[in-house]
Amino acid sequence: MRPRKLGAQARRTTVTATALATVLLPVTAAHAAQTPAPAVTAATTDAFGRLADAVLTDRTDALVQGTRPASRTALTSAETTTGLRLAAAQAKSETAALTALHGTRSRLAALGEAYTDADTRVRVDSVRRHGRTATVRATETTTLTYAKIRGDEPATTGFTAHHRFTFTAAPDGTWQLTRERLTDKGPRPVNAPAPAAVTATARPGAVIDAPSSATTYPAPAAPKNLGTSAPYNYPAMAAYAEKYWKNYNTAYRRYNGMGGDCTNFLSQSLYAGGWKQVTASTEDYDTWYSGSSSDSDTWIGVNEWSWFTQTAKRTTPLANAYQMDVGDVLQMDFDKDGSKDHSMMTTYRSGSGVPYVTYHDADTYRRSLSSLIASYPNSGYYAYRS
Repeated sequence: MRPRKLGAQARRTTVTATALATVLLPVTAAHAAQTPAPAVTAATTDAFGRLADAVLTDRTDALVQGTRPASRTALTSAETTTGLRLAAAQAKSETAALTALHGTRSRLAALGEAYTDADTRVRVDSVRRHGRTATVRATETTTLTYAKIRGDEPATTGFTAHHRFTFTAAPDGTWQLTRERLTDKGPRPVNAPAPAAVTATARPGAVIDAPSSATTYPAPAAPKNLGTSAPYNYPAMAAYAEKYWKNYNTAYRRYNGMGGDCTNFLSQSLYAGGWKQVTASTEDYDTWYSGSSSDSDTWIGVNEWSWFTQTAKRTTPLANAYQMDVGDVLQMDFDKDGSKDHSMMTTYRSGSGVPYVTYHDADTYRRSLSSLIASYPNSGYYAYRS
């Protein structure tokens, strides 16, 4: 993606063991009645990590079969063992999040998907303290085991997500979690509450664009040639995406901090399957390349990629996103404003007709189309036959 919108049960927690040097600031007159904020030590960092792990573990558990909605089992245990707790507003927010995730679970069930087990782990990457506030950056790694409802689901889905947790020292000197937010671009992980619906009027694109796709299941048959006589090596595309979904290929630039890496990763996968680069053209959006010094907008931009592929007839729009097969592409317009936000590669299709996509930001392996629809019921979906 580009900045312009063009592109369970407690778990073990791995935390950075490096001691963090902290300088306590003088207590001002305004804070004279407060207990000084405690120092951020290695033990404090461990406690931060365990509480963050518990928050995200409870969210994941809300999606697993048989888990009660709004249950904060892991968090209650972590608050008892660490001495940290959620501030009142954040506790209310987490209860709402778990209730919302129970709704996601219900929508997934209606679409024929469920999970039998899950594992969430959190690694603390850094802690920065300023006065009575500590900002914790952490990486979440979650794996969910698919229930064999149709019988041909893949074994698991997984993702890596990055979070920023804010802890604030209360007047009594204890740390409280006051805020959590995702820092990745792209679709929110399945254990994140679904965003509120946005009413927006689609604006026309500046160039010929792909039409949106239906998301009803099952979809009409749209068979795809995956054999050796196919125009491209679609299994190679999927193999590339599943090899590098979290361990990035260092031969390419990465754009995570500059709007998102999703379309860059998609282009790499397509190239691995035989798409040819185009380095020269007199027309806009007619090139598609990754060079030694730069990448074309169409290589890394969500909308530009669509414009290029439609103009060059490298893709054909699919009427229904459930028609996607291995090597096909899904794009999403989160707020239906007419500008696409995210690109994904289909790397597995079940025999019962459910596509599973793999993508960067947040780095995700074999997430079902049903999961995306359950998390984003009000978004626009664009499916392409590659």
